[in-house]
Amino acid sequence: MLHNVIHQVVTAATPTLSAAQATATAAAQATASAAASSSSGSGSSTGGSLKSLLGLVGLVVAFFAAFVAIFWLALVFWAWRDVRSRTQDVIVQITATLLVAVFFLGGLFIYLIVRPRQTLAELYERQLEEESLLAEMTERQTCPTCHYRVEGEFQVCPSCGTKLRRPCPRCDHLLELKWNLCPFCGYGGGAMDGGGRSSARQGARMER
Repeated sequence: MLHNVIHQVVTAATPTLSAAQATATAAAQATASAAASSSSGSGSSTGGSLKSLLGLVGLVVAFFAAFVAIFWLALVFWAWRDVRSRTQDVIVQITATLLVAVFFLGGLFIYLIVRPRQTLAELYERQLEEESLLAEMTERQTCPTCHYRVEGEFQVCPSCGTKLRRPCPRCDHLLELKWNLCPFCGYGGGAMDGGGRSSARQGARMER
């Protein structure tokens, strides 16, 4: 009779164990599928982030390359304009431009060291200043004895007393010592007086 009771208990417990095993198996399968889906999702998100990062790096590199190219062209153009403003020698102009174009920043540094110090405009202005100063020094009157600076109205040198000019007896204009006639009134000095006296004497003789 005890054997029959145990058999009935085992028979009754068997469906429960089967249901529990089935439930556990389903739960394990669900967990595995969730883990697989989670791992695939994380892998796809990681791949997408890597692709976006690579695209951003490529864009930055492209912008940097474009900036370097534009900067190089600007330096070459500046060097060409600068050397043209400093010299008219075509060979020097070409050499300086090629130096910057080939060696880039190193060539620019070398060009800044060896380029002419002044531009053509600055040289022209300096030449005009020198010519103006030379003309002023040429026009400046000095004493022939002591080389002291004198004005055009001086009759004697205020430094050494040398006689520089003489006044015209007729119009009182100052005349150079080497002049024989007054350019202002035409007075001829002693020559005209002598001529007047001789003509007066000849007239008196004719009256006699």
